[in-house]
Amino acid sequence: MRHQLLDKISNKTAIIGIIGLGYVGLPLMLRFAEAGYKVLGFDIDPGKISMLTAGQSYIKHIPAEAIAAAVHNNLFAGTTDFSRAGEADAMIICVPTPLNKYREPDLSFVLNSTDAVVPYLRAGQIISLESTTYPGTTDEELLPRMESNGLKVGEDIFLVFSPEREDPGNELFSTRTIPKVCGGLTPACLEVGLALYGAVIDRVVPVSSTRAAEMTKLLENIHRAVNIGLVNELKIVCDAMGIDIREVIDAAATKPFGFTPYYPGPGLGGHCIPIDPFYLTWKAREYGLHTRFIELAGEVNTAMPDWVIGKLMDALNERGKPLKGARVLVLGIAYKKNVDDMRESPSVELMEKLKKKSAVVAYSDPHVPVFPKMREHYFDLESVEITPENLREYDCVLIGTHHDAFDYEMIRENAHLIVDTRGVYRDQFNSLVKA
Repeated sequence: MRHQLLDKISNKTAIIGIIGLGYVGLPLMLRFAEAGYKVLGFDIDPGKISMLTAGQSYIKHIPAEAIAAAVHNNLFAGTTDFSRAGEADAMIICVPTPLNKYREPDLSFVLNSTDAVVPYLRAGQIISLESTTYPGTTDEELLPRMESNGLKVGEDIFLVFSPEREDPGNELFSTRTIPKVCGGLTPACLEVGLALYGAVIDRVVPVSSTRAAEMTKLLENIHRAVNIGLVNELKIVCDAMGIDIREVIDAAATKPFGFTPYYPGPGLGGHCIPIDPFYLTWKAREYGLHTRFIELAGEVNTAMPDWVIGKLMDALNERGKPLKGARVLVLGIAYKKNVDDMRESPSVELMEKLKKKSAVVAYSDPHVPVFPKMREHYFDLESVEITPENLREYDCVLIGTHHDAFDYEMIRENAHLIVDTRGVYRDQFNSLVKA
């Protein structure tokens, strides 16, 4: 079975199945199609499937032209019918792994997707999990499911973990050029996994086990979360001392060794950094361990939106205006600049907190014209056009995301008060609060 599957991958007759056609699965689909593989995409959202099969994109930085080309060349087909899993030679799982309200791992998307395809698995397939999760998920949860119908992992069917790595809007790196880590349940699993990803990725990095691969992804994100927590804490200290933290970071970054610059913000955003560290925190408790460093960084980062709101309230009070009833315009609600990705956006957290304090909240984001439906947040709002007249109608402009599309000079000239959480305005001027 292994040699037959390796031959299919080598001669590009293997059909690639991808479960979850979002920020991870969709670029991966395009990369396999670009390399000449036929891809069968699975998603539970029929609306997404309809758009994709019509050659349309629902993610701003992923061009519709590339999707349309894959459809036109018969290299992509989408479906909500998971019984078609048997048609694929490779099944790659790219679904969300959020936290529940107790900040515990929610593997429902992974396990539901796995359970949906298990009845249709056959010998000669490889299953790869890309969703970020705690060490042990692949062998504790997926392995017994894979073997529940009599197939033997490592002989009949192959199982690997290869964590996703994506940075929406980053034009310096693509799916092809970002190195791919891969760990297998057995040496045979790893061999097939390396062949699968090596066919479309420039560099594939093998590790000794699926647990090592799972931990690798967590280390990457914990590294960022902890360092962002550090600079966020230092931001508060520097603010109290009258020191510009960004000036300090830029100066420290001139050291050519031993220092990596991280910058403060209003909180953590994106699907990975605010969530993934707590997967390890949860799993570590099984071993009687407490990840105090990770948890402390999480506390600091989680508290940043409240600190920003406090700075905004103080600034309004100095102008004789209470927050209750104040009109606040939030600039940028995507979690990072120049994209439409709303996952765990700190701007939305700020909007929620402002609303609870009875402020009148609006937003402007050229990448998000209408506030989308989200699992935990919803505002019945549309993006406000940035004009001098509109800006003057608000008591405060809160910069949540630093999009290049904003005319910051015009905003500076017309806003009554600006609370800047992103260091857009490095020089001091009247009506500016750095937060």
